[in-house]
Amino acid sequence: MSEVNLRTLAVIALKGGSGKTTVATHLALAAHLRGVDTLVVDTDPQNSARDILSAREAPGPDYVTATGRNVLAAQFGALAQRKGLMIIDTPAGAVETVSEAIVVADHALMVVRPTLIDLSGLARTLTLVRRLGKAYTVVMNQAPVAREDVEPPLVKRALKGLAYMQVPLAPVILRSRSVYQTALERGRSAEEMSDRAAAGEIAALWDFMDSRLMGRTEVAETS
Repeated sequence: MSEVNLRTLAVIALKGGSGKTTVATHLALAAHLRGVDTLVVDTDPQNSARDILSAREAPGPDYVTATGRNVLAAQFGALAQRKGLMIIDTPAGAVETVSEAIVVADHALMVVRPTLIDLSGLARTLTLVRRLGKAYTVVMNQAPVAREDVEPPLVKRALKGLAYMQVPLAPVILRSRSVYQTALERGRSAEEMSDRAAAGEIAALWDFMDSRLMGRTEVAETS
């Protein structure tokens, strides 16, 4: 019998409204579309990830709901089912639940919008992740679209702030595109829609996170 190599990713943001569930479900769908047997553990009391994936007509990632205290049990279940990937969608503001998810995860993905309020909230999350000694990456989400390869001032300021915080930043920025929500209303990924720009963003983010979870790249701090 072949060895099971379960990878676990916690998607976190203590600040609400960051689009954390959108990122978590898109990564789960990206993995599924590439043949990775994936389980989504929805620990958010709103159960948005569960609702999104249950609306999918085609086969998709498996999903369960859990509390923070049950995340480890969900991980044991994923191992028993020989899953290749487990993604934990965490609730905003629930430090205890987020901590439980970080502890069992191989990697934490922090989602932040390019706003001062989100950057302030990120500082709290960074303190938590660093204290627990977990590998992590930050991805910028809901950023205005660049015009002629020129970033909007809002994004430029956010990038400077993230550089000052010395965080490992994902090399792809997820833009503010309506297709992300339109796709999720039907339990689909932007990769399954006609917006090539959004599909490219998700594909690039998945490739990057896949490499991080497999340990094929070094975590590079921004300067």
